[in-house]
Amino acid sequence: QVHVVESGGGLVQPGGSLRLSCAASGIIFGTSAMGWYRQAPGNQREWVAAITSTGTTDYADSVSGRFTISRDNAKNTGYLQMNNLKPEDTAVYYCNTGDVTAVWTGTFSSWGQGTQVTVSS
Repeated sequence: QVHVVESGGGLVQPGGSLRLSCAASGIIFGTSAMGWYRQAPGNQREWVAAITSTGTTDYADSVSGRFTISRDNAKNTGYLQMNNLKPEDTAVYYCNTGDVTAVWTGTFSSWGQGTQVTVSS
């Protein structure tokens, strides 16, 4: 069974940066796609960014140009570098990994605990 652990969240001022990490197990990470998602209070979970096993990336319009998704297959770990953070980026951030369709649609039967990102002055 796939298991992911997100880390790296915290409180940051507007314009600041954070780097989230996603440690994956129970899957051949190197041949799997990976995605980041977020859920703000009162909202549904939304797709943020995704990366294929070969490094092709895609971003939600709201984060394009500010966030960068990457992966280190040797460490079974994915990352989300978040720059120029805005208050509207405040949310619990989740990652997940699997086939391309699942990652791009966010269709998973289980999720990790997520990591809280709060952007506030």
